[in-house]
Amino acid sequence: MRHLQLPDETTMPVLGLGTWRMGEHSTTRDAEVANLRSAIELGYRLIDTAEMYGEGGAETVVGRALAEAFRLGEVARETMFVVSKVYPHNASRRGTVSACDRSRQRLGLDCIDLYLLHWRGEHPLAETVEAMQSLVAAGKVRAWGVSNLDLADMQELQALTARGPAGLGQCAVNQVYYSLTERGPEFSLLPWMRERSMPLMAYSPIDQGSLAANDTLAEIGGARGLTAAQVALAWVIGQPGVVAIPKASSVAHLQENLAAERVVLSEDELRLIDRRFPAPKKKTRLSMI
Repeated sequence: MRHLQLPDETTMPVLGLGTWRMGEHSTTRDAEVANLRSAIELGYRLIDTAEMYGEGGAETVVGRALAEAFRLGEVARETMFVVSKVYPHNASRRGTVSACDRSRQRLGLDCIDLYLLHWRGEHPLAETVEAMQSLVAAGKVRAWGVSNLDLADMQELQALTARGPAGLGQCAVNQVYYSLTERGPEFSLLPWMRERSMPLMAYSPIDQGSLAANDTLAEIGGARGLTAAQVALAWVIGQPGVVAIPKASSVAHLQENLAAERVVLSEDELRLIDRRFPAPKKKTRLSMI
């Protein structure tokens, strides 16, 4: 598995597993834990979650899966990269710290590898930044970042972090909706992030599965024994500085996504994709699910 380097020189895998819609129903949690255990056994080392998902239910599911894997010696804690997010309405100076403590408890972790502001809300970014820096200083979070922030917000954030303590102030990641049908970040946001060696985490990189039915991608994939979804995912993680976190609810889809990480698309294939899904020619509003 390839890795990308964060600004603090730690690394994260280019492909992980999303958990949106997990933990919403008690009747499905055992199956969801089993799905995550399968992912870990297959080699997934990046898991993305949030306090919003199932109102903490997804974090509980992730925590159970990790605890079982650690207890049985299937994986070591230091090899897993766990991401969670704070609700905007909790992202005050004190609220962020309290929310992180609750997330750590549900996850069963002393330290969350990457903790994100889920989207910008009512609380000033300066308060959230202070809280994130305090969490890093306290050893409760290894790195922090944001989600669903566009270029103007990121520039404001950079100005705030430039005044912060060395080693604590830098935003590590921005997680946004990025896929072949949502290429808007390429116009200005992604180039700005690349200049700062800040990875973009792409959520819904296969458009929640809808790209699996695309004729162009199916044609490209059919010639190589790949599915359309694999081609779509390979394109996303083939972009410099991009990490993808698709959700997969079956072992077959987990394996399919993992195999896509090894796919390198040819120049001819990339041209076909660009014709079907053109790059943006102007700034557009950042999409959000």
